[in-house]
Amino acid sequence: MRKSRFTEAQIIGMIKEQEAGLPTVEVCRKHGLSTATFYKLKAKYGGMEVSDAHRLRQLEDENGKLKRLLADSMLDNAILKDLLGKG
Repeated sequence: MRKSRFTEAQIIGMIKEQEAGLPTVEVCRKHGLSTATFYKLKAKYGGMEVSDAHRLRQLEDENGKLKRLLADSMLDNAILKDLLGKG
């Protein structure tokens, strides 16, 4: 996944600007992003505080590591089954 050029704190700040009454078009122009990107970020980070966003990032990283461990374990298991079946 492509890394965002904005930090979680910046994204949450943009969302708060828009919620404070600044038009979405102005927020997007000020920060240099499209309205589609803004709404995608708002869907992910809307209603969060910075600490919540950091926790979300930690959980996503941990989930990715666990998925890789599971895939490696399943691959090892399949290899062992193949070796035992042929032996």
